[in-house]
Formats: sequence, structure tokens, C-alpha cells
Amino acid sequence: MALTVVSGIVDAVSYLGLGHVFTANMTGNVVVLGFAAGGAPGFSAAGSLISLAGFGAGAVLAGRFANALAAHPARWRTGWALLAEAVLMAGAAAAAGASRYAGIGVLAVAMGVRNATVRRMAVPDMTTTVLTMALTGLASESRLAGGRGPRSLRRGGAALAMAAGACAGAALVLRHGAAPPLWATAACVGVLAGACLAPAPWNRPPTPARPPA
Repeated sequence: MALTVVSGIVDAVSYLGLGHVFTANMTGNVVVLGFAAGGAPGFSAAGSLISLAGFGAGAVLAGRFANALAAHPARWRTGWALLAEAVLMAGAAAAAGASRYAGIGVLAVAMGVRNATVRRMAVPDMTTTVLTMALTGLASESRLAGGRGPRSLRRGGAALAMAAGACAGAALVLRHGAAPPLWATAACVGVLAGACLAPAPWNRPPTPARPPA
């Protein structure tokens, strides 16, 4: 859920601070590209194309990483992928002040890494960047629709997390610019990476019993 909050912040930064471009939500980015191609003012075809290319590159890199290290534990692979995302987000924060397009590209690579990693985790209704299918399931499988409402809390929580992240991101961008919220998200993802890479108590070998004195 924390990654969903981060996604809301990232898209607030890219859309409000980097020129009406999405770097986490590629569905929205394709729509923005269509707006730009149609001549709508205020939208950048170049920025959208850079974002799409960066996102694809990040997903390819994450896929190659996961396939090359398939024999390692999933927790370990996820931790290193999140660490790479955190480093890329920090790079985007540093680049955003110098070049809008550089910031877009690096941030999109980070989100491509994230999406490929989350896809491999295969947690139902927890894509962290796209809510359309989760909201569809929330409504169509609800008790009101004759269903049993499976995973309603997760689906609703994901929507609230995304909205909270977007709200926080918008407030930070409007007050401090694009870089500070990106530094904050890099730190947040870095903490999550550390939690994944830290030795888990349940994975440690049991302490051998001391022989009787």
C-alpha cells in the first residue's frame, strides 16, 4: 500500500511539476500523448514519448534482472529492485532541476522497474499504479451487485492510498517544486527495500541449544 501512495506522489510530481506528463500511469500518459498529437495546448508529445520509452526500458531491465536471478528468494529480488527504484528516484530528483526531460526519463525508468517487479509479485488488486480493474472489481463484485465483495478493503484502500499520495504530492510540488517530493519518495522506497533485504527472523536458523553444564 505504501508503494501506491508513492505512485500518487510520483504522478502528481510529473504531471504538475514536469509538464503534464505521467510517469507511473502509462494509460494516462498515452491519453496525454493523444492530446498533444491533437494540438491541445499545454501538453508535450516529447515528454510523453520520453516517459513511455523510459518506462519500457525500466520494465525490460527489471525483467532481465528477475530472470537472471530467478534462483534467489523472491523477497531478495524484490528488495534489490526496490533499491534500484529508490536510486533512480533520487537521480530523477537531482536531474529535474537541470532538465525537465531528464527528470521525466529517469523517473519513468524507476516506475518501469517498479511495475515489472510488482507484476511478478502477482498480488491480486495491488498493481500500485493503475486502479481501473481494482475499482471495477470493487463495484461489480460488491454485495450491491450480487457478489460477496472479495478484497473490498484492499481495493478501496488502494484507491484511498493513491488519492492520498496525489494530494500530498500536489501540495509539495505547489509549495516546494518537483525535487523535494522525489527525494521523499526515494527515501520511502529505500526504507521498503531495506525491510525486504534485512534478514527476516523467520528465515534465520534456530539458535542451537546450549549443552547442560
